Amino acid sequence: MMQCIAVDDEPLALQLLGNYVERTSGCRLVKTFTDAGKAKKYLETTPGIDLLFMDIQMPDMIGTDLYDSLAVKPLVIFTTAFSEHAVEGFALDAIDYLLKPFSYERFEKGMMKAIEYLKLQKGRAKNNTDAIFVRSDYKLVKILLEEIVFVESVDDYVRIHRASEKPVLTLMSMKSLLEKLPAKEFIRIHRKYIVSVRKISHISAKKIMAGVTELPIGERFAEEVKLLSK
Repeated sequence: MMQCIAVDDEPLALQLLGNYVERTSGCRLVKTFTDAGKAKKYLETTPGIDLLFMDIQMPDMIGTDLYDSLAVKPLVIFTTAFSEHAVEGFALDAIDYLLKPFSYERFEKGMMKAIEYLKLQKGRAKNNTDAIFVRSDYKLVKILLEEIVFVESVDDYVRIHRASEKPVLTLMSMKSLLEKLPAKEFIRIHRKYIVSVRKISHISAKKIMAGVTELPIGERFAEEVKLLSK
């Protein structure tokens, strides 16, 4: 069951979306918001949201800006009365762009795209337990776990350093990425670094050598690092 939320400053628009979702099998509207700031806070603190219906012209925040600011992005369908925002919406990798007023038939087409895309994502995850997928440069990039040397926090992004390929930069928190990685194979050694256990060549009192890169051990993570030798 696809878990959805809707954000629109017009209550009637939210009511219509709710009616459309009820008519569509395979999805559930969990919550609606007329306040973009509250929606952002909810998305940042509530895991498991698969799809976001997002109005672009909101009084307190532009919908595309809200979506772009999220560290972990659900699938998104933008809804708006202004067609000039379409390019910006698709630049953010939107599943669809619904121009108000839209019919149920047009809504259903967007939902089918989202449902199929989610099935594809989950199928990839199931069949590739040796890999993860992250968004980078408006596409999903497959990262083999055996290729990851370490992960570096860079402001609101993380940079995934690989053994034989270029690093990948993705908009995601360290916490969110760590949740994607097998706990026995990766360890956080610093607020800025996650390291592949298999790529550690040696450990000293305050540093770890991951591949050819020496990384610091943060004080709050030192005890966990010590457990590697037990």
